[in-house]
Amino acid sequence: VQLVESGGGLVQPGGSLRLSCAASGFTFSSYTMSWYRQAPGKERELVATITSGGGSTNYADSVKGRFTISRDNAKNTVYLQMNSLKPDDTAVYYCNAKTRFRPDYWGQGTQVTVSS
Repeated sequence: VQLVESGGGLVQPGGSLRLSCAASGFTFSSYTMSWYRQAPGKERELVATITSGGGSTNYADSVKGRFTISRDNAKNTVYLQMNSLKPDDTAVYYCNAKTRFRPDYWGQGTQVTVSS
């Protein structure tokens, strides 16, 4: 099983980034996918979730209206489009796969830094 995040980097406030998470080794289309983030000295927090078929999404209040989660089950990939980025969005972003009665899967994380 692998979850490989990409797309992180350094961006100025107000800018945009698109994170990708490529999955392999499990039935991607059966899993709810989420993005979490962890800033230095803080607990990991849930950012956005999308159901297995993509029909429902949820967002943390802090990112609503700025971030969009989506998935392509044909490509086994989940995305996080991040717009209007703020310094408070600086964190390591992790991809998570969840389904009932099985352990969660986690990616290794990708760093997002928002700074001028």
